[in-house]
Amino acid sequence: MRLVIVGGGGFRVPLVYRAVSQGKYAGLIDSVVLHDIEPSRLEAIAAVLEAMPFTGPPVTLSTELEAALPGADVVFAATRVGGAAGRVLDEKVALGLGLLGQETTGAGGISYALRSLPFMLELAEAMRRLCPKAWLINFTNPAGMVTQALQGVLGQKVIGICDSPIGLVRRAARAAGVPLATGSLSGVDYVGLNHLGWLRGLEYDGVDRLPGLLSRPGALASFEEGRLFKADFLHALGAIPNEYLFYYYRRGQAFAAIQGSPQTRGESIAEAQRLSYPELRGPEAFQRWEAARREREEGYLAEARSPKDGVQEQRDEADLAGGGYEEVALAAMAALLTGERSELILNVPNGGTIAALPADAVIEVPSGIDASGASPLPLKSQPEPHQLGLMAQLKAVETAVVRAVLNGERDQAELAFALHPLVGDEKLASRVLISYEETFPELRKLWAEPAGTRYAS
Repeated sequence: MRLVIVGGGGFRVPLVYRAVSQGKYAGLIDSVVLHDIEPSRLEAIAAVLEAMPFTGPPVTLSTELEAALPGADVVFAATRVGGAAGRVLDEKVALGLGLLGQETTGAGGISYALRSLPFMLELAEAMRRLCPKAWLINFTNPAGMVTQALQGVLGQKVIGICDSPIGLVRRAARAAGVPLATGSLSGVDYVGLNHLGWLRGLEYDGVDRLPGLLSRPGALASFEEGRLFKADFLHALGAIPNEYLFYYYRRGQAFAAIQGSPQTRGESIAEAQRLSYPELRGPEAFQRWEAARREREEGYLAEARSPKDGVQEQRDEADLAGGGYEEVALAAMAALLTGERSELILNVPNGGTIAALPADAVIEVPSGIDASGASPLPLKSQPEPHQLGLMAQLKAVETAVVRAVLNGERDQAELAFALHPLVGDEKLASRVLISYEETFPELRKLWAEPAGTRYAS
């Protein structure tokens, strides 16, 4: 079996390679192809893989998509169109207009999607031509929006993943004393969209243990999501939000923290990449990469962790050790290739799972996955009104962005900014779109040459 990683020069690629080289997924993949448009990044990551203290599948490097895809059984997509510099601009434009600057949430997330979707549609069309039987496992952000757009080309052969939901489930289950069965989510009640979801139940021995956890402030304070919000707020909410809801429930604090930081998250990553990639050479490449990876993980969602006594609160050790998105990706891949059914929280078409959302809307919920693909498991209950309200509003934003890219409808892009609850103003939305067009001139090309004329089926 051949695995192709598009975005193969990405910093977290060694986590995937480690997972296919040792442990329960060893032997599932016979060869790995790393594709990236930047040869220097490919060579640096290849040096890290070569320096790893174990033997894994043979690796081929490619800067040409047409050469990388033939023979693929599974394609992992983890791209960042425009690189770290693009992310910095996504953040800075938003902040300059008094809005949250974040990679996947709010104005910056919409800009990122407008830039990412054309390439991802190109990838999907290339897969349809060159490896039509291959599965695309997508973790290019915004993952739910990208997955929804690619359905028009690949149908059920595209599945979106994110490690945030299962990370929340594991941490909350540990705090509640609930053991999780491998490959099963039978007691887990989670519902939402990508980067907008809630853990609503943790059943064990026929009893939902989440209410007990929500009534224990000390237990909530033992893990990140439980510390993000006041215990009485979580108790009243009756659920534990995904960490990205910090930007909605604590908007003022998030904006102040980002604005008051000497660097945006994008600037921090760009600086770290500038310094670390040239060092990834020779026999010490793996150790240098591991040190840089842990430092990078420590800065994740730093604005959500308030300094205490002048010292920045640190992330949990379990979150720094790896085993996040690559574990979800490999579990999905194993189910698709072996047919051995598993249950994961995935980005999949709604069908009739959430009654108030369209059938083709991509949602992020517990799903069953095997050789035939992935589909949502039945919900324990429909979303609460406040959950559904946010989901419906964000789904309208995502749908508008996809239409803007596929059909070249600039007014849909402007509508997406206006509808987003972290923008929420028609005149401001117009200014935001113009600012991003001035920053990224390639956006104007979308209105003249819609991606849908080239790639949608």
